[in-house]
Amino acid sequence: MSIAGQQEIKPGRTALVAIDFQHDVVGAGGAFADWFHAEVERANLIPTATRLLGEARAAGVKIVYSRGAFQPGYPELVPNIPVLSQVAQYGCLVDGTAGAAIIDEVAPHRDDVVLTHHRVSCFHGTELDVVLRGASIDTVVVAGVATNLAVESTARAGADLGYRTVVVSDACSATSETAHNASLASMAMLAEIVTTDDLLATLDRHTLKQPPLIAQRGQTCE
Repeated sequence: MSIAGQQEIKPGRTALVAIDFQHDVVGAGGAFADWFHAEVERANLIPTATRLLGEARAAGVKIVYSRGAFQPGYPELVPNIPVLSQVAQYGCLVDGTAGAAIIDEVAPHRDDVVLTHHRVSCFHGTELDVVLRGASIDTVVVAGVATNLAVESTARAGADLGYRTVVVSDACSATSETAHNASLASMAMLAEIVTTDDLLATLDRHTLKQPPLIAQRGQTCE
């Protein structure tokens, strides 16, 4: 699906939520490498996400990172969900360790927001909704890993909270291409499914429509 024909995306009212771009999740040597790394590579996820984050940031989109991480001993972890029970079994995603850190390729910039989630959705138990409403955000763009886990859970929560929700299909991946595509098909009923090119093109169009800056009264433009 393209954004063509849809309402334009306004950078100043939009946040890009980048989910679980951490060494233990997307890294070749990470704890979940057997689950996710092959698809991260096949989908060319990291270069695509790097481009998406850089150009969205430059266009004025608010950048929010959400990462799964826990204190030593996992006091915040409720292992009722299989993927979360695996976190404790693997002994990974401990806050302050290299595995829980966001990878260098998509490292946050100074003005970006970094949140920590303990459940699958990035909204549950975090300040994400407060941060977005405080910045007058009405559109949430979601990217990251895994498409059918944190991405889909976050997209569904955002839609329920009243946000226009956009999922960037080629800036997400799952345990398999089949799982990825099935999740996108499911989310298409509640979110706009777009590519990185689609999203950046509409941001560019909106930027080009902006009027030139007018000199303040009493000043002249040279």
